[in-house]
Amino acid sequence: MTVPTKLSATARLPHPVLFVSHGAPTLALDAAHPTHAFLKTLGPGLPKPSAILMISAHWDTQVPTLTGTVRHDTIHDFQGFPEPLYALHYPAPGSPALARETAGLLQAAGLEARIDPSRGLDHGAWVPLMLMYPEAKVPVVQLSLQTGLGPAHHLRLGAALSSLRERGVLIIGSGGTTHNLHEFFRPAPGQDESYVKAFSDWLRGVLKKNDRQSLVNYRALAPQATRAHPTEEHFLPLLVAAGASDTPGERIHTALTGSSLSMDAYRFW
Repeated sequence: MTVPTKLSATARLPHPVLFVSHGAPTLALDAAHPTHAFLKTLGPGLPKPSAILMISAHWDTQVPTLTGTVRHDTIHDFQGFPEPLYALHYPAPGSPALARETAGLLQAAGLEARIDPSRGLDHGAWVPLMLMYPEAKVPVVQLSLQTGLGPAHHLRLGAALSSLRERGVLIIGSGGTTHNLHEFFRPAPGQDESYVKAFSDWLRGVLKKNDRQSLVNYRALAPQATRAHPTEEHFLPLLVAAGASDTPGERIHTALTGSSLSMDAYRFW
C-alpha cells in the first residue's frame, strides 16, 4: 500500500523529512517489488531539493561524520549478489559546503562532527536515491550513525539538522522498519509475518501520536522489538528523521521483503 506523495502546486518549504526502508541491494533491480515502484514515484512527487542529506544504516562511526567529497564513488558494500548489481553506479555530486554547514549545526548543538573527504555512498544511500532521483544530479551528503549511543542521541542528531529543511535540503533516513536477517535467510518452518506486523503497527501508532518518548524507549515497549531489530542500526535512521521534525509521522508506504523485512516508509512535515 502506498499513500500518494504528490504535493499541490502551492506547497512551500520547509521540505518534508523522509524515512525509507531500503531492503536488500537487489531492490535497485527488482521492478516487481512494490517498494521499487514506490520509490520511483516518491522523488518526482516532492518539491525539487537543493541537496539531500542521507542517513544510512550502513555507515557507523564513533563521531558524527559527513561525506565531503565533490563527487561520490558508489560503494558496493555486499557480497554474493547478482553480477548486474555490481555494474550499477550512482555518481551523484557531493557538497563540501553543505557538509561544512551541517558540521557547524551539529557543533552548535554540542555534538562533535567530522568530515570525511573521500568516502562514497553505501547501498543504503544509493539504492533508494537511484530510484528516487535516477539522473544523479542532486548533490548528496551522507551522515553516519553512532549505534552505540542509542536512540535518544539520534533523535538529538536529527533535531540539530532541522533548519536545513528551510533552505530546501531533503533529509532522508534509510534503514528498515524491521530487519531480522537471520530469519530472512533462514526462515523457520511455519514462520509468518505476524510479529513484523505487530511491531510495524505499534510503530505507526507511536509516530501518528508523535510520542517521542515511546519511540526512544521502543526496545522496552514495542512488541517483539529485539526480534524485529536484533541490532539497532536499521532503526536509528528513523530516529534521525523524526528528530528533524516536530510533527507526527505519516506512513506513506507499506510492503514486505520475505517475512521478516518490513519496507514501510514515513513522511514528517
